[in-house]
Amino acid sequence: MIGIARIAALSLLAMMAVGTARAEDALKAKVGVLRLSSSAPVFIAQDKGYFREAGLDIELKFFDAAQPIAVATASGDVDFGVTAFTAGLYNLAGKGVLKVIGGMSREKAGYPLIGYFASNNAYAAGLKTPKDLAGKRIAMTQVGSSFHYSLGLLADKYGFKLSDVKIVPLQSLSNAAAALKGETVDAALLPISTARKLMDDGGAKFLGWVGDETPWQLGAVFASPKTLANKALVTKFLGVLAKADREYHDVILASMKDGKAPINDKTKPLLEIIAKYTNLPVDQVVGNCAYIDPDGKLDVKNVDNQIKWLQEQGFADKGYDADTIIAKDYVKAD
Repeated sequence: MIGIARIAALSLLAMMAVGTARAEDALKAKVGVLRLSSSAPVFIAQDKGYFREAGLDIELKFFDAAQPIAVATASGDVDFGVTAFTAGLYNLAGKGVLKVIGGMSREKAGYPLIGYFASNNAYAAGLKTPKDLAGKRIAMTQVGSSFHYSLGLLADKYGFKLSDVKIVPLQSLSNAAAALKGETVDAALLPISTARKLMDDGGAKFLGWVGDETPWQLGAVFASPKTLANKALVTKFLGVLAKADREYHDVILASMKDGKAPINDKTKPLLEIIAKYTNLPVDQVVGNCAYIDPDGKLDVKNVDNQIKWLQEQGFADKGYDADTIIAKDYVKAD
């Protein structure tokens, strides 16, 4: 009996040693994200253990605006960034300290994500639709942000000058929301996850969705040259994201109707994961599911258009285009 007990103990120790070795062998990486549904595949892969199964030890670092994620990636504070395109991101990539390696969220009709919202006073004074934003004071995170580009597309669509709009850069989503509620601005561009409480509390009015007005490639996956030098890490990371992209698309996005996902036995587990990482109840997540290409493709043509627009506005440096900033070995072009 003693011999059997000893063998069992040794076997257990051996299994524990193998497990420890595997944990030590895992490729470690930090990923910068926002607490938005636009990063849903990242949350799904983390929570369901897909990264771990692929031999990755992933730590998520959360930010309150897109631009700081690009800066953190370039500086090495995080290894991968998953967030919206900004002028700052493009400028860093144009200097060679970042490379875009995949697509993520898109503004697309029927998939509520970023909206135009009016203060109560401005709404009462006639600000009823997105085209009425001409000449108004509009809060957003930063000059040259994805929100700024969305507003520029809207100006082109309705024929008003972007220079006639007073941009109020407030550095974070929470600050922009507070300014809208406090009536210090007429309007703001906000993700629905941030704006919903404002609306529920009667602190703002909804005007329309960016995706319905001007669809475009909003988000991307990017990394620094140092991270890209570790091909095993990058290949595994993108492989896991591709798996999560497909699951998110096939389970949630494919089931959406009238801008909302149903809550059922199939969708609920993923909706609960998104709710966990975005700090929202499930019944709010259902109307806040960003569109993401099921294959993680990037609309390269639109990215090039974004760069040109930002350069023309003076928000981005000249001398580079989409081809310059994309890691072609990894990007699946749309």
